[in-house]
Amino acid sequence: MTSEQSVEPDSSPAESEQPRHAGFTYALGRSLISPLARVVYRPRIEGRENVPRTGAVIFASNHLSFIDSIAIPVAAPRPVHFLAKSSYFEGTGLKGWLGKTFFESIGAIPVRRGAGQAALDALDLQRQLLDDGLAVALYPEGTRSTDGRLYKGRTGVAFLALQTGAPVVPVGLIGTDKVMPVGAKLPTVKERITVRFGAPLDLSPHGPASSGRARRLATDEIMAAIHALSGQELAGAYNEAPAQNTIEKIKQVLPHERR
Repeated sequence: MTSEQSVEPDSSPAESEQPRHAGFTYALGRSLISPLARVVYRPRIEGRENVPRTGAVIFASNHLSFIDSIAIPVAAPRPVHFLAKSSYFEGTGLKGWLGKTFFESIGAIPVRRGAGQAALDALDLQRQLLDDGLAVALYPEGTRSTDGRLYKGRTGVAFLALQTGAPVVPVGLIGTDKVMPVGAKLPTVKERITVRFGAPLDLSPHGPASSGRARRLATDEIMAAIHALSGQELAGAYNEAPAQNTIEKIKQVLPHERR
C-alpha cells in the first residue's frame, strides 16, 4: 500500500520472473486486515461504485504516507497490486518472515530500486499485470509528499494507460499523513482517513503512448482528477530529492520527461 513505488517508476523487478499474482496469502490477509482496519480506523470510503469490478485498471493516487499502500487495498472492492521495495521481503528469521507475509498479504510485489533500464523494467512488470486483467496502484508524484502539497505527475502512469488501454481510476487520500506521518514507526488510531475513488478516465483521446505530448496531457488530466478529490494545495513542481552534485543540478534544470 510504501512502498515508495509501490509505485515509483524508478524500480525494477527483484527477480527475473513473471510477476506473482495475488494468491492465498493475499486473500487471507485481505479477509483479516480489511475488516480489522475498518473497525479500528473507521475510514470514510467514497466512490467505490466507480471502480470496475473486472478487467485491467490503474489506481492513480496522491501519496502522503506509508499507509497509503494499505489504505487503497483495504478500501478497494477488488484485489490491488503494487510495487514495494525488495528489502521489505528480504529479512531473516521470524521478523523477516512476518514482514514478507504481511507485504504479500496486501498485494505487494518486490522490486529493486534503480534508474534508467530499471525504471523501464518496473513499467514492464506493471504492464504484465495489466495484460492479465489485474488492478495496479501507482503514485504519479513518484514519492511521498512531505509537506502535504500535491506535486506534478510523472508520465509513467499515463504511459501504462495509453499502452495497455487500461482505464485510470483517480484516488484522493485524505488524512493518511496524520495517521502515520513520515518517520513514524506505528500508526495512530486517533485520526480517521478518507479514500475517494473518482470516475474512470479514458486517456486514449490524447494519442498513442509513443507521443510525449500525449503522455504529458494524459498525466495532467490524471493529476487534475486527483486534485479534485484530495483538495490539496498544488506545488507546481516535481517532487525531487535535492541535487547532490553539479550534474544532477543540470539534469533537473534541463527539460526532460519525468518518468
